[in-house]
Order: sequence, then C-alpha cells, then structure tokens
Amino acid sequence: MNEPAREVDLDKLKGYAKHVFGMMSGATTSAMIYIGDRLGLFATMAELGPVSSTALAEAKNLDERWVREWLYQQGAAGILDVADGEIFSLSPEAVAVLVNDDHPAFGAGTFAQLPSMISQLEHLPEIFETGRGVTYDSLGAAGALALERGSTPWFKTFLLPAILPKLGLVERLQAGAKVADIGCGGGALTVMLAEAFPNSEFHGYDISSHALDRANQNVAAAGIANATFHDAAVDPLPASGDFDFVMAFDCLHDMADPRGAARSIREAIADDGVWLITDIKARDTFAENVAENPMAALMYGFSMLACLASATSEPDGEALGTLGFTRAVAEEITNEAGFARFEEMSFRHPTNTFYVVQP
Repeated sequence: MNEPAREVDLDKLKGYAKHVFGMMSGATTSAMIYIGDRLGLFATMAELGPVSSTALAEAKNLDERWVREWLYQQGAAGILDVADGEIFSLSPEAVAVLVNDDHPAFGAGTFAQLPSMISQLEHLPEIFETGRGVTYDSLGAAGALALERGSTPWFKTFLLPAILPKLGLVERLQAGAKVADIGCGGGALTVMLAEAFPNSEFHGYDISSHALDRANQNVAAAGIANATFHDAAVDPLPASGDFDFVMAFDCLHDMADPRGAARSIREAIADDGVWLITDIKARDTFAENVAENPMAALMYGFSMLACLASATSEPDGEALGTLGFTRAVAEEITNEAGFARFEEMSFRHPTNTFYVVQP
C-alpha cells in the first residue's frame, strides 16, 4: 500500500537545500585548492607572507583580476586568512597542509587527483548499467602522479622511522633482504626504502602503465640499482618462497582479485617472512562507517570514482571498494591463502589500519 504523499515542510526544505548546495560549495572550493596547488599560488604565498592580489599576481606573472577572484574564493571558504585591506595569508597550519610536502598532514597531492577523478563521471553511467569498472590507467598519467603525491608524505614520516622498527625488520633490511611492494604505484615507497637499505633488493609490482612509468622515472632519478619494477599482468610475483618482506599499501581494496593476490604472496614469501598490509580503516557495516568515520561520504565517493571502479574492472571482481576491506575480510582472505598469523598493529592513524601477516 502506497503511503500518502507528505507535504513539504518549508523550514526543512530550506535546511535541506542549504545542505545540498553546501556540497557544491565544497566542490568548487576543492577545485580552487587544486588551482592554487597547480599554479604554485600557495607556495608563493608561504614565501611572501601576507600579500595583496597585485603582489601575488606580479610574483607569479598571472592576471591580477583572476588572482583576486581566486583569493576571494579561498578567503570566503576559510582556506586563507584575510586581514584589513584585502591582504591574504596562509596560517602555519595551512602551510603544513597545502605547501610542505614533507609534513605528514600535507594534502595538496590529494586535491591534485580531482581532474582525473572527475573525468570518471563520463564512464559512470555505463558502469552503473554494466557493473564493469575501469582500471586506474583510466585516470591517466596525471592521475598516477597525483596518487603518488598523496601518499609519499606518509611514507616519509611514518614508515621508516615508526612502522619498520615496530616490525623488527630494520636489522634484516640493513643486512640484506628481498622485498616486494605490491601495488607500488609510482614507486615512491620502493625507491625510498631502496635508498635507505642499499644491501636489500626491492621489487615493485603494479598493473598501471602510467604508475610504472613514474616508478621507472623515480628510480632513474634516484640513481639506484637495487630497485626493479614489474608489470604484474605479464611479470607477476614469482612463487619463489624467498621474499623476506612484502608490503601492500592501500591497494587490496582496489583489486579485482585480492584473494588471488594473497595466494600469490603466500607462494612468494619465505617461511619466516613478514607481510605488512596497510588499508583503509573500514567498519563492518554502513551504519558503523557513517557513525565512526567523519569522512565516510568522501570515501564512498572516492570509491565510485576510483577504488570500486578498479575493483570491478575485471569480470567477477571482488568489488570491495574503499570501505570494503574490513578486518574480518582481511583475516578471511589471508587465512584462505594459507597464512597462520594475523595481527592488527597498535599504531594509530586517522584513516588506515595496519595488519602483520605471517605464514
């Protein structure tokens, strides 16, 4: 039986319309953060200090009227501080988030993904009809670079100084170990570790041609010989049983076949090897994700624009999506693959969970 139509409550209508159009405000602000990063406006403001539109335009050799409108937008959105006389500046916190790519809070790299992610909207109507997604290569070379920029600050800040010592792997890596980086992307992590541990041998695996191009550029720029990158589609992880350390950072939820990947890792890893899984902190239900994750809406959106699209890019893909790799799923997949030990690390991070898995 159909329920009778409810009358529109005008007060609720105003509130709901404000909420919906507030989302559009966030979208345009995000787009202008991307512009500020791409044009180097934030970096120049950090160097110059409080600045007028005229001074910033002159410093960047840009049109003053367009720079002024950008400053107005970012000031109105609270991204920039504004003083009397229309003088704009970045707070120390803004510099950390928008300029300093060595700071763990740096986030401009994430905004750099916007153009390539938004381009996915062209694919989504067909994907909704067929259920068949697209790979990360659909994001293009710019997308691969943006993903690299988004993850590199975390690698620099936490992995080497904090995570590896907790795993007890530093001496092993210093002596010489064989390491695999699964879903290596642009290879920033692989190269960083190869530089830190020259006696160890590092292998990065990915299926994105754009990411692998970036990885090979990064290893060439570093001038190191102990890191090699492989197209996993044609040169997969070997069943050699001799890898001492395997890493999988924020990639298993993207995979069409994470169970197959886990089985391959089990065949590749040594009996005393360590597999470190880092993935998005996901809860068991939608309700729990919404209640406990203030970025749930953002992550479900990212999922359709990238993660779920990748996870359904092959027939019968696992389709986990951004918030689908829960602890229960992780433990099930690793147990099925033949791993005996599964432990969650006591390392606090706002968006990620860390699991130590061993044969």
